Parts: sequence; C-alpha cells; structure tokens
Amino acid sequence: ISDPEFFAGCPGKETNWEKLLYSLCFFHAIVQERRKFGPLGWNIPYGFNESDMRISVRQLQMFLNEYDEIQWAAISYLVGECNYGGRVTDDRDRRCLMSILSDYINPQVVEDPKYKFSVSGNYIIPSCASYDEYINFIRELPQSQLPEVFGMHDNVDIARELQQTKNLFDSVLLTQGRSGGGGDSSADEKLLETTNTVYQKLPPEFNLEEAGQKYPVTYGESMNTVLVQEMERFNNLTKVIKASLQNLQKAVKGLVVMNADLELVAGSLMINKVPAIWAKKSYPSLKPLAGYIADLVARLEFLKKWFDEGKPTTFWLSGFFFTQAFLTGAMQNYARKYVIPIDALTYDFKVLTVDWMDSAPEDGVYVNGVFLDGCRWSREKGVLEESHPKVLWDSVPVIQVMPVKIVDVIPSSVYECPMYKTSERKGTLSTTGHST
Repeated sequence: ISDPEFFAGCPGKETNWEKLLYSLCFFHAIVQERRKFGPLGWNIPYGFNESDMRISVRQLQMFLNEYDEIQWAAISYLVGECNYGGRVTDDRDRRCLMSILSDYINPQVVEDPKYKFSVSGNYIIPSCASYDEYINFIRELPQSQLPEVFGMHDNVDIARELQQTKNLFDSVLLTQGRSGGGGDSSADEKLLETTNTVYQKLPPEFNLEEAGQKYPVTYGESMNTVLVQEMERFNNLTKVIKASLQNLQKAVKGLVVMNADLELVAGSLMINKVPAIWAKKSYPSLKPLAGYIADLVARLEFLKKWFDEGKPTTFWLSGFFFTQAFLTGAMQNYARKYVIPIDALTYDFKVLTVDWMDSAPEDGVYVNGVFLDGCRWSREKGVLEESHPKVLWDSVPVIQVMPVKIVDVIPSSVYECPMYKTSERKGTLSTTGHST
C-alpha cells in the first residue's frame, strides 16, 4: 500500500480505488481491535494478520481494473468468507464478520462523499488527493477509540475493564501463599471454618429410587426422565464436593495425608475459587466460590420443589445441569402427543411480558432465567434495544418455547439470537455431541 506504484495502480478509477482501499484498511483495524473486548468482540480470538489484508487489497485492485462495474458480491465473498472468514470457526463470529464488512464494502462508500464509519461522524472516508494526505488524515484520528467505532455500546468498556481487573487479581492471588492474615485464627482454622460453612449449606442427596417411583418413565411425559436424570447429575456433583471437604477436614486435623489434590482444593478455598476437581464434575460456571455455592443450593432447591410439588408451570432454564436434555424432553412430549417424528420438529419462541406464568401452556414450555448481554429487551415494544448506560445485563421475561413442524416455519427477518451458558461464550463438546 505504501508503494507509490501500487497506490496508483487503478488508472481512471482512482476515486473508487482509494475510497475502497481506505475502507478495507479500516475494516482490518476494526476486526483486529475487537479482540481486546474478549467474548464481546469475538467468541474466539482469531489471529487476523497483515497477510489477510494484503491479499484482500490485491484482489480489490484486480476486480477494479478488470471490470467496468464494481463487483460488490464477489469482493465481499472473497474478503469476508475466504480471506478473513477462512480463520473463523464459530458460525456466530462469521455472521458478525460479514455484518461488519457490509458497512465497509457497499455502494455508499464510493457514492457518499462523507461516508461515516460511526454514528458520531468522527470516522469518515476522507477526500484526499495524495497518499501523504491520507497519512496525515489518519494521524489526526483520536488516539483512544470509543466503542461506537467498533459498532458496540459504551458499556463494553466497563465489561472490558472489569475483566482486566479480574485477571489482574487472579494473577496476584496466584502469587499468594497459604499464609494466615488478620484475626487470631490460623490459616488451618480458617480453612476448617470455610469447609464447615460450605458443607452445612449443602442439602442431603436426592433419593433417586423414590424419585423414580414418584416420577416413573412414561410415554407421554418425558419431563419425569429429565427430573430424575438432573437429580442424578447433581448427586454426582455434591458427592464429590462433600467427599473432598470431609477429606480436607481430616487432612487439616492430621488424620489423613494431605495429598496434591487436597492441597489444590485447600488453595482454591482460601482464595474463594471453585476447586478444579469440583469444576470437572460441575455444570459450566464462572462464579467465585461463594456465588457458586449459593447458585448450586438454588438449583438443588429448584429440583426439590419440582419433586415435592410437581412439574413447575415456569422452568428455570439456567438452573438445569444439562439444558439440552430439558429442551429435547419438551420437544419429545409434543412429538408423542401429536404423533410427529421428532426430527421433523424445531423450536419457535415467543417472549412474553411477565416474569412468571401461573399455568403451563397447552403445548411447549414456559422458561425464565435468561439474561441479555450487549442489549436489552423492551417489554413495551417487544423488541431488542440498546442497553441502558452502565447496565451490563438485562433479564428477559418468560419465553414460551413451542415445538413446531419445520415445514410450517415461515422465513422472517427475526434476529436469531445465540444463547450461551456462561459469558465466556464457548464450550467443549460433551459425549452427547452437545456443546457445554
């Protein structure tokens, strides 16, 4: 690009070439810089580099020289799907990439003399006569960029700084030994106090035999199986937690040997982190120890209430250990009720205006416990809107999940919003083939 011969490589089409070149370089900077926002920028931090831009610029010049009309579709496909998109493995990231690219490769770029890259108008395509004028214009751009230039809300800066602070504190805690601090109690006494507190908060394990008798496997009600399986999964988790706490208490008292696993558990408990051996058996969670235990107890109470009082009218979606089993159960009920092959069905969704429903729907299920990150739900208009300032998360009202025939689905312009179990926005494939 800095080569004068290459920069002047589109004779007779200098205006279109320079505007699209500037736009493409700006796009390259945007996709690079979005990585600093973590999962809000890209689900996976891709290694976009200068070679992606170089090949895109060469292809742009080739298309401009060889065709009288600008080949918008071909340029967008090569840049978005091949050159940059070739690195993108997440389909939501690919959709985001193509959406961003559409702002930089479109007819308005060459037709509008002051085409804006941001709402404020701070970032535009300049009308310059030479390479040096472009360089001088770029040097005058703001040193620190506002989130708007990335197509993001101002709240993203808060989320990024919170994450940086958390990473800093995590790094500091890693350097801290197991030394006591404050008060008269030693580190061992504090450890015993923590293990006792956690142990006492955990309720007894579920009686699976009794649950199986009260909620037997029946053809018309798959939720019985979902409940018993969820109880079993949570039992496996609480067994691991209780066993490690009991063994740690014995080790602290000198009754058993403090092995490497117990040392790791002790180290995590001292800095309010969830031990790795718990996380291995657990549902995905990013909460610290105190929040994790409170969340676990709430999930166990949700299942106990289901067992005691019967199937709830509104299900706490984020309270399930394995959410996919619940959604499959809802679809299976519908398929068996109307004698339809389950692989001929898909889901339709309707967002309501309340936080709880007192009666179950005729078909499908009501769910709550969903939160929006990066936007909010307008209960008055029934649409997604920009977040309120300094409000990072917005709770969504009850959603009715309705199984419908795939052939009956009418294509529409409704936004297909991805759902994640944690704000990391990623997971690993489990043995069922579902991502966590």
